[in-house]
Amino acid sequence: MESKTKAWLALIFICIAWGTTYLGIKICVEAYPSFLMAGVRQFTAGILIFFIALSNRSKPDLSRRNVLMHILIGFLMITMGNGLVSWGEQYIPSGVAALICAVMPVFAVVINVFVNKAEKINLMIGLGMITGFLGVALNFRNSIADLANSKYIIGIMVTLVATFSWGLGSVFSRKHYSNSNPVFNSALQVASGGFFLLLLSPAVDDYSTIQWNNTEAFISLLYLIIIGSVAAYTAYMYALKNLPVGIVMIYAYINPLVAVLLGWWWKDEPLTIYTMLSFVAIMLGVYLVNKGYRKARLKAG
Repeated sequence: MESKTKAWLALIFICIAWGTTYLGIKICVEAYPSFLMAGVRQFTAGILIFFIALSNRSKPDLSRRNVLMHILIGFLMITMGNGLVSWGEQYIPSGVAALICAVMPVFAVVINVFVNKAEKINLMIGLGMITGFLGVALNFRNSIADLANSKYIIGIMVTLVATFSWGLGSVFSRKHYSNSNPVFNSALQVASGGFFLLLLSPAVDDYSTIQWNNTEAFISLLYLIIIGSVAAYTAYMYALKNLPVGIVMIYAYINPLVAVLLGWWWKDEPLTIYTMLSFVAIMLGVYLVNKGYRKARLKAG
């Protein structure tokens, strides 16, 4: 099979696999404390990715600067990003979490503008940001009754913080990208982020709620480790190597729809016209931001 065909199959896999992780997290946090679950998932996945890195011919950069930078990125993206999404899903539907996380590219662009003074927000970027956030606001139309629940509001806010942190980590990751065994660098991020989650778990989690005999949650955790982290990450790296970056990024448009439909089918989460309008608005916003950002870069360079 040609590499291009394999890359397209890898991209299809990513679009589906990363969309299913929101439901997997939802199932897991109903049986396991959120930080403990996320920590076990990511630390285990990080160790497994380290073994994958051993097969990479590129020499890892073990300098103090590189190691500390990727530990910081791991803290932002894994500990704060994935960990807080897992915590937030205790109180909000998985589909809502996925739709909120879909505005991450908007956060990333805004952060990048402040980090890189040479880049400016143009009209299209501004319009995309407004459209994306209006899409998030449409979620509340489905959940007016839930707005009286303080835990639901906290879940929304925590997921927004997680999304912002993931965007910040993404900007740092792009800014300090290194060709020195990128698989090793990513393994370092995932493993260190999971390690911090395990350290924070005793202060955040209530271990009395653990359901040791919950088979569905255990299978979901294995799925998150093997499919959601290790396999999807490997497929992502392969797709990036063999397809244009702009093509690979379409996964961000498909993941939320997969998550919403799966949450509706598996967990009876609400699916209304407002849910679909929210999805369309957020995806349109992300599209406009990305298009405006590319236009601004072409104009600058």
